[in-house]
Amino acid sequence: MQKRKLGKGGLEVSAIGLGCMGLSFGYGKPTGKQEGIALIRAAADQGVTFFDTAEVYGPYVNEELVGEALAPIRKDVVIATKFGFDVAKGLGHLNSRPENIRAVAEASLKRLKTDVIDLFYQHRVDLDVPIEDVAGTVKDLIAAGKVRHFGLSEAGAATIRKAHAVQPVTALQSEYSLWWREPEKEILPTLEELGIGFVPFSPLGKGFLTGAIDEKTSFESNDFRNSVPRFSAAARKANQAVVEALGKIAAGKGATPAQIAIGWLLAQKPWIVPIPGTTKLHRLTENLGGAAVELTADDLKAIETAFAGIAVEGARYPEALQKLVGR
Repeated sequence: MQKRKLGKGGLEVSAIGLGCMGLSFGYGKPTGKQEGIALIRAAADQGVTFFDTAEVYGPYVNEELVGEALAPIRKDVVIATKFGFDVAKGLGHLNSRPENIRAVAEASLKRLKTDVIDLFYQHRVDLDVPIEDVAGTVKDLIAAGKVRHFGLSEAGAATIRKAHAVQPVTALQSEYSLWWREPEKEILPTLEELGIGFVPFSPLGKGFLTGAIDEKTSFESNDFRNSVPRFSAAARKANQAVVEALGKIAAGKGATPAQIAIGWLLAQKPWIVPIPGTTKLHRLTENLGGAAVELTADDLKAIETAFAGIAVEGARYPEALQKLVGR
């Protein structure tokens, strides 16, 4: 597995990381503890050194799973986690007050079985707390040796600039893929200017770009895709054009659609590190194979041409969650 650097601070990680959320949260029945540990360790065995979690995933249990799985190889990996939600009140409620950030850091350190958080993201921007105060609090945690790097998630360009002026931001984590390219307008140029790495989550469109989902697919009752407009049956049917285009390109390269989608992200910038998630070992291996896909300039042009005429149907988030994006 190749390595990449996130941010000017030189945080080096595997070119593809592992998003661990789905093992415990968001996509139906949680994976069993031993199965989850086995998958995380299999990722490490295949060269992954970058693992992403958050206190709100579960809540709490995902951090515990990641901590236990990685404890034997802690010195060889980079663990990212997040603060910023009021867990007691639920996902719609934010809390980035300095005292909460400090409390979350202490609790996360214990759950992750570590003495330092490698990358500590603000999960969503809290308009009730100046971003300068958030950045300053993380700066203090870095000075105290409890955090190594500061990150933001789904933040807007102005917020990124304000935070970066107080404490250099190592990475921004936001959704980016062949079917969600909004970051190209303003976010990617801002990150390039400031020397900030980019960590795309949902690089496979929450599973849709793999080709394994169509309008007949049914999700478990606690799968959050049930509430996503882009995953309505009508939208899934309309959006099959995306999968068909990806499938044709993949066939020509001797790869899978998932590998092309990941390879495309890696080809955009050398400081982009996608974090696909999965609960299946064979999908893990498939996804990591995306790092070996070599896309030429002609390949990238063909992908651009193929997708230029496709209008993706449906919003990527339900309205309540979308309000927390791009602040």
